[in-house]
Amino acid sequence: MIDVQKQLQRIKAGTSQLIPEDELVQKLGSGKKLRVKLGLDPTAPDLHLGHAVVLGKLRDFQDLGHEVIFLVGDFTARIGDPTGKSKTRPPLQPEDIARNMQSYIAQVSKILDPKKITIRYNSEWCDKLSTKEMVNLCAKVTVARIIEREDFAKRITEHTAIGMHELLYPLFQGYDSVALDSDVELGGTDQTFNLLMGRFLQEQYGQQRQIVITTPLLLGLDGINKMSKSLGNAIGIAEPADQAFGKLMSISDDLMWHYYQVLLCMPAEEVKLLSINVADGVLHPMNLKKDMAERIITKFWSALEAQAARTNFESLFQRKDYSQAHLVTLPQATPHPVSIVELIKLLLGAATTSSQAKRLIQEGAVSVDGHHVTDFKTMVPWQPGMIIKAGKHKIFKIQ
Repeated sequence: MIDVQKQLQRIKAGTSQLIPEDELVQKLGSGKKLRVKLGLDPTAPDLHLGHAVVLGKLRDFQDLGHEVIFLVGDFTARIGDPTGKSKTRPPLQPEDIARNMQSYIAQVSKILDPKKITIRYNSEWCDKLSTKEMVNLCAKVTVARIIEREDFAKRITEHTAIGMHELLYPLFQGYDSVALDSDVELGGTDQTFNLLMGRFLQEQYGQQRQIVITTPLLLGLDGINKMSKSLGNAIGIAEPADQAFGKLMSISDDLMWHYYQVLLCMPAEEVKLLSINVADGVLHPMNLKKDMAERIITKFWSALEAQAARTNFESLFQRKDYSQAHLVTLPQATPHPVSIVELIKLLLGAATTSSQAKRLIQEGAVSVDGHHVTDFKTMVPWQPGMIIKAGKHKIFKIQ
């Protein structure tokens, strides 16, 4: 087993909270393999780099030789964690949960070693709880403690309805730790209350309390909101590497420092030094951003894909070599000419809605054969060989 201090150094890198550190040191010093748990509810089919932050920390424990448990919250997904929500979530259908579960496992295997991971489902024990056991679980926690949770307290203040099933969510997540007798549980900072509930319930059931480790939340491509597929500001783990690389290159210079810290676990002092060197003109932000994107793709995809993505990006956007542009064959039924909005949205796939396509045009991010398009009513007399740019880093060539 690796030296305790070396393990601790790696575990702490890039984390927000470690509760409490002295107990983790004791557990690591015992020489036994720790049972380290991370739970995710399969509420959507795709995982993104925001999930990759905590999955990367789980990989650290895996590399250190501990027992890693990826818990699929197929039971809790039926409730929906109300964290950050101002209203009750609609329940997911069983078929959606089943489909998302399979997608999660495939994507998680890109970051974790699938040969060294235990996959569990919390329906294994939650579905079997009798009425008596449910009442016994609820009796261990007071209502006052539950409504301490920030989002519950906020909704009470605003006189917004809270379903009884939502109040039970932290109990079920906490009970997962009891069922698995976990030594450590990981989660984002928005999960702190639920993770501590697991620690509390373990004590109530006579178990040793788990260590709680949280990782920071990753801001999305907009630099404002938490990364989320529903907000359209995410980079999916399952996306092609070159597409992910292009999205990373589209972020602002200010957001780049956040990604260096959260996704690459670079110490704050090093990030500050880099930012000073950029401000002084010693380093160019474009080169640093390319380095950042390559390192992130290497970490969560592969070194080979990262090198290819960087080469492709430099060919397309710096040397204007359009031989690497995405080739698109338009359907025979495509109008001639065709609306620029329809071309972007339906045919090139650069936007999923008309409003997104119009926004790209209004932002000056669309050009046809090098000529910027500023009017979303423009009709394009398309032809083979035409080069269309839609967004900062999406270039298409009609064939």
